[in-house]
Amino acid sequence: MAYKITLIPGDGIGPEVSEATVRILAATGVAIEWERVELSAPIIEQFGTSLPPHVLESVERTGVGLKGPVTTPVAGGFKSVNVAIRKQLDLFANVRPVFTLPGLKTRFQDVKIDMVIFRENTEDLYSGLEHEVVKDVVESLKIITRFASMRIAEYAFAYARKNGRKKVTAVHKANIMKLSDGLFIRCCREVASVYPDVAYNELIVDNASMQLVMRPETFDVLLLPNLYGDIVSDLAAGLVGGLGVVPGANMGEKHAVFEAVHGSAPDIAGKGLANPTALMSSAILMLRHLGERTAADRLQSAIAATYREGTHLTSDVGGRAGTNEFTDAVIRHLG
Repeated sequence: MAYKITLIPGDGIGPEVSEATVRILAATGVAIEWERVELSAPIIEQFGTSLPPHVLESVERTGVGLKGPVTTPVAGGFKSVNVAIRKQLDLFANVRPVFTLPGLKTRFQDVKIDMVIFRENTEDLYSGLEHEVVKDVVESLKIITRFASMRIAEYAFAYARKNGRKKVTAVHKANIMKLSDGLFIRCCREVASVYPDVAYNELIVDNASMQLVMRPETFDVLLLPNLYGDIVSDLAAGLVGGLGVVPGANMGEKHAVFEAVHGSAPDIAGKGLANPTALMSSAILMLRHLGERTAADRLQSAIAATYREGTHLTSDVGGRAGTNEFTDAVIRHLG
């Protein structure tokens, strides 16, 4: 039987990297029946909501979504599509593996980076509870709950144990925000106590950022509240080549959405120049979620071989190839 999966191509370069990823998944031999739903800035404006009903209904029905980037306005306009999907489907865990790709030139050529970042996905300052107290004075509420903190901590530690990870590092600012971040860190400690086989330590977020830049190879699993997780996961992506090469997953109890975490890059949209690595790598996480581990491993190896070869890379990673040429190379390495 074919897996039924919602495909949200997005806008900008989204349709191009989505098409490339659909091609690569077909080449693995895994049978997928795609339910394509359109979501773009004009559609959002038409419906008056960042998550139109047809998109939500499709993911609720299939249980799994693969999503390209959707343009989000800055300092105005509609709310983030990503935030809306996570809230509506209770996708509480944002999972970002960050690892070195062979042959890709970065600032850390001589070290192997291999970490997984777990970010609580439903609350914190991203709860969207803001209001103007008086003119030119705005208040944003930071929400941290025991329920959400325990849930993401349990998810991160369970992943570490299942996948042979050795250490979980909780990142916080409890020295200043003693109640909110204090609650988060107490929950992390409580969960850590029932996983004695997984080492546990804590870092204040500013120190963690410095350590990531100085010694990224020392990190294994990172566990963070929503805002810090958003910032630190992008910082970590910069260590291995940028947002164009790292995958992302949003996991819930009943649904999962796998997405490219980069932007829609409207300046190169339609030119065949986009790098599909991030969405392809997110599709690898999707395959693992579906239990298709052999296909996931084959695709991971094919992407690594394409980077190691280095002759069919896109311009953002130092090459001259276009989207289709890169995709063709990965398919050849699949065998």
